[in-house]
Amino acid sequence: MDDQGNKKTPDMTDQGNKKTPDMTDQGNKKTPDMADHDSKTQTADMGKNRSPEMADHGNQKSPEMAEEGTKNPPEIADHGNRRPPEIADHGNNHAPEMAGHGSQRTREMSDHRNNSSRMKDLLQPDFQSPTCHQEKAKQAGCSFSTSSSAPPSVAAVSRGPAEREESSWAQEEDGASCCLLDDLKRLPQCSKQLGPLNFSRTHTVLIDLHFFNYEATLKPQEGQDTWSSNFVKMPCSQGSYMTVKAGMSKNLCQQQVTQVWRWDVISKQLSSLSKKAAVTADDVERAIMKYNPKYKSQWSFDGLSAFLKSVPKVENYFSTLLPKVAALALKLPDHVKKAIPLLQRGRPAAITLSQVQISCLLANAFFCTFPHRNTTSSKAEYYSFPSINFTSLFGNWSGRKREKLRAIMHYFKVVTDDNAKLNGLLTFERCCLRASDAPDWRSCKETLPKLHVTSLGTIETEGTGMLQVDFASSWIGGGVLGSGLVQEEILFLLNPELIVSRLFTEKLEDNECLVITGCQQFSRHSGFGDTFEWAGPHEDCLQMDEWARWQRQIVAIDALNFKHRMEQYNMRHVIRELNKAYCGFKSRGNNEPDIATGKWGCGAFNGDPQLKAVIQLMAAAKANRGLAFFTFQDEELKRGLQQIYHLLLSEGATVEKLYRLLEDFCAVQGRSRDPHGGLFEFISSTIRHSRSQL
Repeated sequence: MDDQGNKKTPDMTDQGNKKTPDMTDQGNKKTPDMADHDSKTQTADMGKNRSPEMADHGNQKSPEMAEEGTKNPPEIADHGNRRPPEIADHGNNHAPEMAGHGSQRTREMSDHRNNSSRMKDLLQPDFQSPTCHQEKAKQAGCSFSTSSSAPPSVAAVSRGPAEREESSWAQEEDGASCCLLDDLKRLPQCSKQLGPLNFSRTHTVLIDLHFFNYEATLKPQEGQDTWSSNFVKMPCSQGSYMTVKAGMSKNLCQQQVTQVWRWDVISKQLSSLSKKAAVTADDVERAIMKYNPKYKSQWSFDGLSAFLKSVPKVENYFSTLLPKVAALALKLPDHVKKAIPLLQRGRPAAITLSQVQISCLLANAFFCTFPHRNTTSSKAEYYSFPSINFTSLFGNWSGRKREKLRAIMHYFKVVTDDNAKLNGLLTFERCCLRASDAPDWRSCKETLPKLHVTSLGTIETEGTGMLQVDFASSWIGGGVLGSGLVQEEILFLLNPELIVSRLFTEKLEDNECLVITGCQQFSRHSGFGDTFEWAGPHEDCLQMDEWARWQRQIVAIDALNFKHRMEQYNMRHVIRELNKAYCGFKSRGNNEPDIATGKWGCGAFNGDPQLKAVIQLMAAAKANRGLAFFTFQDEELKRGLQQIYHLLLSEGATVEKLYRLLEDFCAVQGRSRDPHGGLFEFISSTIRHSRSQL
């Protein structure tokens, strides 16, 4: 287990120099992620060493974040959490739920009754062997307890103040009140009946429900093309035209121009690429410029060209892969037949689509076919949406972009393989916290939830199966298609299907989040920022739920960006962060998994790690969900959070009490010209003073 109360198992000695079998990657083959912590891990103080790499949204950057001579919008992904290489959390108890995913399938199905459970079984990937799942459980430390999110009980305090304080602080040194990682709930144990997959006014499903629910097959839903501001404007839409030059007029005085169906031009270019044995960067550039001629002098492809030349020949399969990606893009009209609605601000809604449909959409994004998505000026139709075409990834060559392209090209290698089994669905849900549903934090009586704190491991690995927090940009995906390479971008590179959310998700408002269920992980990595490296393929061993979605759930919540650190000690900002976290953590059904999070908003966004930890603890308490908090090698934060958590439990602290402590703390910070002492110290001193008055 992780460092619980400063007591380590032999497996955890010399973190990273001695590795247990549990820390090997699939069959005792160690990944670069696990190697030599002393040489590859990042500094523990994430608040001091902040990454400048911010989201690249249509080449607009905030002044503080400018890089590569371009500009990003001010809402850049807070990715301020340097992460160590992935170290397996060494849980030794593995639930039977993780083993034997090739469970017995239902052999009979009524013609008159939907059966999503059978659909799940039939679509379960064949490669998911019991051994695979047991290994995955070891990597994630998965011993699935059925306990609730309530914290360990603290003995009733019946002693005098002095004796009570001495006992309390002695236990705090060991973090005695924190739970084990294995005590928190994960999706595999949250078995709930979803019922038949269905659409509604706010839930669009792009696959045929009859074939899915009755015949256990995935087929695209028939529908009509919609060229509207409320829907994605598709490259193959009948409403997409472009102007082309058609030679000189009869009087030779002026050149004639004509309008043609844009998909005809795209199809001609991509069809030509798909027939080549090998495709070069120049071939890609010429094709893209044919249907995007107005950007000929603006777009650069030096990054793509350098990438294709820089990768060693042993693994340089890209020139032969590109024809397959072009062929995949051409299949878009066959796989996406129904209009895709936009997930617009202020409108809770969800979209469910298949992995095959996503692969076609991303192949078109690679070849930059989406119309009206190439500029983010305030007058542009999609100015409030992230970029989706890959143009910004192809220019301004850097080592970062090399590693990004390696991850993305690996994804395309998998999905274009003739033997690929893309049998899953994904759901993207935009959630809004209405004013009437926002808690009155001053009067919340909930007590603190279960808490696990560790300086080892990552949200993406050890947090597998929990609700994994994406430290997001309000422009979903941050700088994944630019130069950003911190928490959110890395998450999107390991799980490239997430990138499609940029196609239809408008910029998040203060009371909104995006929940993604069912994405598949395709890659591993090591490092962070400039040290990021693609570390090879990842074989996903998770189960699927009744709707054929991989049991991985991610919530994107964006923290405030404070230009000056002292700005955050304002209760208006604290309430905004509480509501944002609660919007993401709020249960949307019964028997939900617990939450895996960390130093949300604490890097380039200047967030106070102690304040953000308490805010997330309060939001999790209100949502009645346990919390796994990863400090990314910040030992000081780990110890401080363990100690203050124990102290608060011993006092029977409620969310209301914590809120009032935050009010007092912000007032003190606001009065002081040179504030000193952190939130944990303030809470401790306040409680000690209160005890002394008894």
